[in-house]
Amino acid sequence: MFEMYDILIIPLIIGLVEAFKIAGVSKRFLPLIAIGIGNVIGIVYVTELDLKQGILVGTILGLSASGLYSGTKNTIEKKESKRLKLEKDVREIIRKLCE
Repeated sequence: MFEMYDILIIPLIIGLVEAFKIAGVSKRFLPLIAIGIGNVIGIVYVTELDLKQGILVGTILGLSASGLYSGTKNTIEKKESKRLKLEKDVREIIRKLCE
């Protein structure tokens, strides 16, 4: 069962994700890695192989470690950046056609 001292797992997950970041993994995938690590720890350590509860607890730990807001923000900013680049390219093509 999940105990209050298990909240100390969050800094452990943050450290492991930081190791992935140093290894060169794209920032875009770091929240997913945090959730994956959280799920493994949740299933194996926290709930002692209770799959349903382990996934729930692990997902909460992973989201807490990655920061739900920052992970979502990075994904949205990436899509917004692509959209702005596309708009800029379209404007450039229209400008060249009008010359």
